Amino acid sequence: MSAKKTALAVLSAALLAPAFVTVPAHAAPAPPAGGKGQPQRGPGVPAPPASMSTVGGSLLGKPGVQVNPLPGAPALPGNLTGRSWIVADAETGEVLAANNAHWRLPPASTMKMLFADTLLTRLPKDRVHKVTEQELSGVGEGSSLVGVKEELEYSVHDLWLGVFLRSGNDAVHVLSAMNGGIEKTVRDMQAHAEELQALDTQVVSPDGYDAPGQMSSAYDLTLIARSGLQKQDFREYCGTASARFPGGQEAGKPREFYEIQNTNRLMTGAGGLTPYKGIAGVKNGNTTMAGATFTGLAQRGDRKLLVTVMKTEGGANSVYEETANLLDWGFAAAGKVKPVGELVPPKGADTSPHGSPAQSHDRAPSADGDGSGSGLATAFGVAAGALALAAAGACAVNRRWPLGARSRREERAETDAA
Repeated sequence: MSAKKTALAVLSAALLAPAFVTVPAHAAPAPPAGGKGQPQRGPGVPAPPASMSTVGGSLLGKPGVQVNPLPGAPALPGNLTGRSWIVADAETGEVLAANNAHWRLPPASTMKMLFADTLLTRLPKDRVHKVTEQELSGVGEGSSLVGVKEELEYSVHDLWLGVFLRSGNDAVHVLSAMNGGIEKTVRDMQAHAEELQALDTQVVSPDGYDAPGQMSSAYDLTLIARSGLQKQDFREYCGTASARFPGGQEAGKPREFYEIQNTNRLMTGAGGLTPYKGIAGVKNGNTTMAGATFTGLAQRGDRKLLVTVMKTEGGANSVYEETANLLDWGFAAAGKVKPVGELVPPKGADTSPHGSPAQSHDRAPSADGDGSGSGLATAFGVAAGALALAAAGACAVNRRWPLGARSRREERAETDAA
């Protein structure tokens, strides 16, 4: 079953939406440079740690809002309740603003981004697997499920659709079994997190199900999402709004299928939200311990932003509304704020002349967009044919590594081929 056939509606609604989700009309003034101001905490909300990791820059290790506005910078949105959030340029890696970026909090199903980034290239998408009872026995009570059934066959492609669209813990457990089991998968994910320098992340369950000690941070989740988006399949799955999923199978009859819809409300408009124009993924989550979490990627013009929000205090839509407001702010603030940090490259990709990217980086990332500030010249971009791709059932976000000695002509040829 091809990717184009499975995706019934992919981002076209979001890309063609008539209006943006807007920043509140009465936004609170931006905190002063250096992040001295902090939003007031509601009753029962714990204080952030006094000091946190400084991966990506010393300001990111400080509690409270960190933003360095230049003249003409827009005010940050008011009424943000997320305990931790970050706004970053997906191309340059510059962090435009953050609040408690390295606060270690339960991640819920946003952990599935790390699961996918770790396993996607290991399992051929056309491989077919017959599910056993044992593979589904450890799925946590109350888990989100896509409907995988024992004794039925599924392709790896089917299972990834179940992971990304329905956040199916049943699909995660089957894919983990195909990778050698839950324990091995957890070890693999932890090792990959460390390679990415996502050092706030502690993996206990591969699906993000609440477990003692399982932690990540807004910074790490953004770093992980940026890594995942380098992979074509990751981009395809997280950018798919709905798809057909295999159902029951009766002897002598064609297999049944049913539609599954992405739980990313900024993409689908579920819950009464307006789809966010330019949204391209990536993953949401919600559990008792974690509350609502979300990492989103969106493009407006040539600017691509990643926003992660963790543990909002409002209703079911609050994490999406606050993400949309921060995206709007980020697009308006581009070029009008001094970055407060950076998304560091993986260990193996470190080309920085300043030592390990896990050290505190106080230098300002490059403002010319060549990525030299982070040592990782990523170039995310919704392809020129995005609308056509959406109509065909797939919307891709291109990813290119540093050009080095390659010519711009080669770069353009690569983009055209994609």
